[in-house]
Amino acid sequence: MSDTVVGGWTAFDFELTTEAKKVFTEAVNLMGVKYTPFAFATQVVAGTNYSYLSQAQVVAPNAPLRVVKIHIYQPLPGQGQPHITQIIDINP
Repeated sequence: MSDTVVGGWTAFDFELTTEAKKVFTEAVNLMGVKYTPFAFATQVVAGTNYSYLSQAQVVAPNAPLRVVKIHIYQPLPGQGQPHITQIIDINP
């Protein structure tokens, strides 16, 4: 992964780290859509912002696959759980 700069975003990393997978799993518990992350970037703030590129598929027969960007905020230790702040559709 790229060097972390306070306040700046890293480049997208296409190999999800154990920590990135853990944050995604803890924050993304939405029913009805299956999200599969394939890249992430981070931004150090008072905590850490994560930006994931992810496949999204509605759990229904013949549902089309989409690509979305999911932003998750991971507070500092002891200040709460990671949570989704934004989901953005990525269109061609």
